[in-house]
Amino acid sequence: MRVLLALLMLLAGAAAAAQQPRLVTDLSQSRIDISYRFAGAELLIFGAIQYPGGVVPEEPPGIAVVLRGPVEPVTVRKKARIAGIWVNTQALRFESAPGFYAVATTKPVTDLLDERNAAIYEIGLNHLQLSPATAAGPETTGRFQQGMVKLRVNEGLFVEQPYGVQVTDRILYRARIPIPSAVPVGNYQAEIYLIDGGRVRARSTSPVIIDKTGFERSIFVFAQDHSFFYGLFAVTLAVAMGLLAGRIGRRG
Repeated sequence: MRVLLALLMLLAGAAAAAQQPRLVTDLSQSRIDISYRFAGAELLIFGAIQYPGGVVPEEPPGIAVVLRGPVEPVTVRKKARIAGIWVNTQALRFESAPGFYAVATTKPVTDLLDERNAAIYEIGLNHLQLSPATAAGPETTGRFQQGMVKLRVNEGLFVEQPYGVQVTDRILYRARIPIPSAVPVGNYQAEIYLIDGGRVRARSTSPVIIDKTGFERSIFVFAQDHSFFYGLFAVTLAVAMGLLAGRIGRRG
């Protein structure tokens, strides 16, 4: 009896899943190589919506496209002018700040999702969950988080495009995500959400790798694997260049 009940529940779940729309996604490239000539790039994320029974709804769908990664701890410091000198007066550490975060949507996030679902899926700059590790009140934490977000927006590392997703015939969608030259290397995740009634109805993910190539990659790997020798080489090179510049200056 229990086996039969479990089988019926499994069939019911499969039938319910079959009634949900699906997202089919592809990328213009799943790997972005950074060389010394890298001046930024653009990642095209596109795909189609598969509706149950092929019945396309009359209302245009809501789509959110998010590209994020890699996550790392970040310490944000606040400076103040004391006795004419700028010094650090406060600091707050976040444990899970993405090195890059971009979101494109068919309309503003507040018009697509309710606060709860936006926070669950971290859709939108105002809904990032950065996991503060420093004990501080909500007001202080919010102020430091806003400061960090503003700084990364100015650097082009945090991007929000309220009308950055184009939908054709309520089936095909596409979004172009700008990749700045200062983007950190690492593993990224492209996340696509189909939204209806303020809730996520379907989701699709695709991995993206951003890495250095050529001579830059060799230097990067050496610095990671042999940090002591890399530091020693950097100091030696700096001293040698300083001595060389001094001799040239004396000859002049």
